[in-house]
Amino acid sequence: MTEKSEFDDSPMFRTALAQLDRVAAKLNLEADVHERLRLPRRALVVSIPVRMDDGNTQVFLGYRVHHSTVLGPTKGGLRYDKDVSLGEVTALAMLMSWKCALMGLPYGGAKGGVRVNPRQLSKRELEHLTRRYTAEIILLIGPDLDIPAPDLGTDEQTMAWMMDTYSMTQGKSVPGVVTGKPIIVGGSAGRREATGRGIVYALYQALRHLGLELKGRKVVVQGFGNVGSVAARLLWREGAVITGVSDVKGGIWNANGLDVRQLEAYIAESGGVSGFPGTVAVSNTDLLEQPCDVLIPAAVGGQIRGDNAERVKATVVVEGANGPTTPEGDSVLRDRGVTVIPDILANAGGVIVSYFEWVQGLQYYFWRESEITSRLQEVMTRAFNRVWALGQKEGTDLRTAALMEGISRVAEGYRVRGLYP
Repeated sequence: MTEKSEFDDSPMFRTALAQLDRVAAKLNLEADVHERLRLPRRALVVSIPVRMDDGNTQVFLGYRVHHSTVLGPTKGGLRYDKDVSLGEVTALAMLMSWKCALMGLPYGGAKGGVRVNPRQLSKRELEHLTRRYTAEIILLIGPDLDIPAPDLGTDEQTMAWMMDTYSMTQGKSVPGVVTGKPIIVGGSAGRREATGRGIVYALYQALRHLGLELKGRKVVVQGFGNVGSVAARLLWREGAVITGVSDVKGGIWNANGLDVRQLEAYIAESGGVSGFPGTVAVSNTDLLEQPCDVLIPAAVGGQIRGDNAERVKATVVVEGANGPTTPEGDSVLRDRGVTVIPDILANAGGVIVSYFEWVQGLQYYFWRESEITSRLQEVMTRAFNRVWALGQKEGTDLRTAALMEGISRVAEGYRVRGLYP
């Protein structure tokens, strides 16, 4: 087995590796295939000098990691966060490999990141940072090589800057180099809402298998950003009761439910959820422990841990974020009989519609949003039902079943292609 590596300083990487090793043993993976899956195919670390608005130059650290290319070009988001590390990005690239394979997409996993607090930069500084980062990793990206997308701290504008920078080096417009772009430059209808919408589809299937209805279910959403807000709005429209939400500054709670439409209008004016009339202020941590039927952690990783999982009162946890539950927390929830819909299944809506966007861009033929929504629901439903059936057959939880499905598909790719030279 591979010795300790430079990636091991990241708790997220250690978690991803532990998941892989546990499932590899369950699948009886050959030692050579298992070994190839434990480390990324390539990892690039770059320095990004940016001339700031005050005239000084500041240097930021950036990463782009390709975990596996055996099933096709790599796919994965780009995040801007002050705590980004090589280990974290590598772990997320590994999870993307399993996620894409689980969904039947012709991609391997990738991830990128820049160690920066984007809220502390002006729009001009963010543009310069993005363009220089793109220039530094340009040898690794391309529509048939690696296709970035938005993630934590990045958005449609970030992707437009990346696309433009890449296109300028090619002497032509190349919309397929990134996904999650604005529609005017080749983005796809429905991409912005895709991850939140996919969460709703996954939850609907879980409740169906559990013999429960969505209407009237009390739901708590940690992280009222692009993913969490969309999921909350759609669930609220379907009759669920949204009792608590939070953002980076804290959370709010009302046992009788929130009017999501009014809340979104309040956020548009105030800039956050805090102070919304008729609610009690709670911390992000305390929000996880409020009474509810469904908990959607859609903020950042490592939120449900061994020390607080016992106090989670939900019967269903839907992982909107990447890695919101630690292995210790997962074990507690599993022992308590809580149904956890894992991240690689629950939040796959974004990469599914990114795939649709990529295909549309390559063909220069774009679909209606109703077509995209219908196809997204079809892919999510098929994947969920495969995972549920495998979990029932193997007598295991949904995370293990999802990982078994995703990892076995990537492993089969290695077996079929063999080893060069």
